[in-house]
Amino acid sequence: MPPGVSPDEEKLSEVLYNTVMPSVRRDVFATFEKMSKCHPSEPHWYLPLIGVDPAYQGKGQGDALMSYALHRCDRDQRLAYLESTNPRNISLYRRHGFESLDPIQVGSSPTIVPMLRGPR
Repeated sequence: MPPGVSPDEEKLSEVLYNTVMPSVRRDVFATFEKMSKCHPSEPHWYLPLIGVDPAYQGKGQGDALMSYALHRCDRDQRLAYLESTNPRNISLYRRHGFESLDPIQVGSSPTIVPMLRGPR
């Protein structure tokens, strides 16, 4: 997501409220609130999702996708920000220059690692 563009938080909240079990709803909303606070205040590219079909993992597809996204960040001289929910992906993001921020963990949620990369 380019600088100045953000998810429709109202719609996301509505979907979460209607689909998340009431017993974990409080933790889910608290997690998203903490995630929101980690976003940089200056203009940045937000990279919320990256995925590779399991049949193609380990063959450089993730590196190619990340390189493509970061090319625009560097061209625009903007920060890149993401959250990693998979510990196995941390090394990929570090290879591309991301640095870990304080992890987020609420209740029974998995640990989420916010990561930031300056332009090159």
